[in-house]
Amino acid sequence: MPGKLFFVATPIGNYDDITLRAIKVLKECDILVCEEFKPGLRLLRHIGIDKKPVSLNEHNEKESTEDLLQELYSGKNIALFSDAGTPLFADPGHYLFEMAIGSGIEVVIIPGVSSIIPAITGSGLKVESFFYRGWLSPKTEIRKNQLKDLKRIKEVIVLLETPYRLLKLTEELISEFGDAKKIVLAYKLTTPEEKFLRGSLVFVRNQIKKLGLKGEFVFILDNRY
Repeated sequence: MPGKLFFVATPIGNYDDITLRAIKVLKECDILVCEEFKPGLRLLRHIGIDKKPVSLNEHNEKESTEDLLQELYSGKNIALFSDAGTPLFADPGHYLFEMAIGSGIEVVIIPGVSSIIPAITGSGLKVESFFYRGWLSPKTEIRKNQLKDLKRIKEVIVLLETPYRLLKLTEELISEFGDAKKIVLAYKLTTPEEKFLRGSLVFVRNQIKKLGLKGEFVFILDNRY
């Protein structure tokens, strides 16, 4: 019988947020896979698992997938866990997922922490539906067009971006949307530095500058009105 492939969500900043089921799966699986070796090893050590993970990233995903599929065929259980949050959101692993499904391997999702739901919950907005945009393109012209497209979406919009583009994204939103829109910056969620900044785009931009913020974040933009 072939083994099972588990996708395991991990904490986004506070190790105490890991679930009991995630720990159990990571302890019991024969092979553990992560994107970056050092963060993966650090998490495993913290929860008392003395195993060395295998790295799977954009540079070796196809080659590593072939090896991992052979291990699954031989009956071994494999767990892929993220550096932070839920796997497959802008993380490697899609190719492994597709090949496993196509090969009849059972795939099991172990739910857990995601930055999106805590950000929406903590926004204070009444949200019955939302539009998840995620990351914008780093290419200037494509990015401009994506922002123009977003302006036509009359919804609560969820945006993610790398820490060093926090201020840049805020300036771009002011340029495209003006200052009338309500926005919430959910900053470094679950960590001691966690902050929610709520208000107009200019107010949030000014606070980012004043506080010198540069870290993981989620933007919630209310474009309904």
